[in-house]
Amino acid sequence: MRPTQRGLIERPGKYHHFAKPGFHWIIPFIDRMFQINISGQMVDAEPQEIITNDNLNARVDAQVYFKVKEEEETVKNSVYFVNNYKLQIINLARTTLRNIIGTLTLKSANSERGKINSELHKTLCEETQSWGIEIVRTELKEIDPPKDVQETMNKVVKAENEKIAAIDYATAAETVADGVKRSKIKEAQGIKQSKILHAEGEAEAIRLVNEAADRYFTGNAQLLKKLETVEASLKSNAKIVIPTGTELVNIIGEMAGVLPLPAKKETKQAAA
Repeated sequence: MRPTQRGLIERPGKYHHFAKPGFHWIIPFIDRMFQINISGQMVDAEPQEIITNDNLNARVDAQVYFKVKEEEETVKNSVYFVNNYKLQIINLARTTLRNIIGTLTLKSANSERGKINSELHKTLCEETQSWGIEIVRTELKEIDPPKDVQETMNKVVKAENEKIAAIDYATAAETVADGVKRSKIKEAQGIKQSKILHAEGEAEAIRLVNEAADRYFTGNAQLLKKLETVEASLKSNAKIVIPTGTELVNIIGEMAGVLPLPAKKETKQAAA
C-alpha cells in the first residue's frame, strides 16, 4: 500500500487486522482488504435552491474539505460506522445549509458568508465526530439570487456608486471653491493692507510738511500779512509809524532798493 493509504483486512467476513503502508500477505479467496485514503479530500455539496427568510429563492453551493484520521480505530469507524461517508457529508452539508440560510434574508446571507461557513463547519464537525473523519474546512461557493432580483440589486448598487461619486465630486468642488475663496480673501486683505500702508505714508508726509510749515513759514506769513497791511495803507495815503530797527523796515527797504541808514554814533566831545 501507498503512504497515503490504510487497509482493513477481513477474514472471512470479519475484521482481522489493520494494514499500514508496505507489503502484506493476502490469502486468496479468504482475505479481503479495504484500502482507505487518509489524505485530504474535497466533496461538492452541489447547487440547490433554498428559500430565504424574505421568500426569495437563492441558488446555494458549498464545498467541504475533510480527511480520514489515520489511527486504526478511526479508519474502522469510517468503514463500519457510516455507509459511504462522502455521500453522507454531501447530504449533511446540504441539509445544514437549508437550515442556516432559511433563517436569513438574501441580503444578510450575502453579507454574512463568514458566519454561514463557521456554522456549517461547526455542525459538520459535531455530526461526523464518530465517523472517524476530520472536517478541515467548509467553503461557501455561491449564493445567487433569482435573475430579476439580481438585476434589481445591480441597479441599486449602481445607484449607490453614482451617489457616492456625486458626493465625492461635490466635496471636491466645494474644496476648490473654498480654496478660491480663501485666495480671494487673502488677496483682498493684501490690497487693504497696501492701501492702509500707503495712506499712512501719505499722512506721515503731510504731518512732516505741516511741521515744516509751522516751523519755517509761520513767521514769514505773519510778516507778509503786515506788508499787505502797509501796502493797503499806502494806497489810501494813510500814515503808519514803523518803529526803527524792526524787520518790516528792512523788508520795505529791500523792496524799494534802499538800505536803512545805520544809526549815528555820538561822538564824545573833548573837554575844553
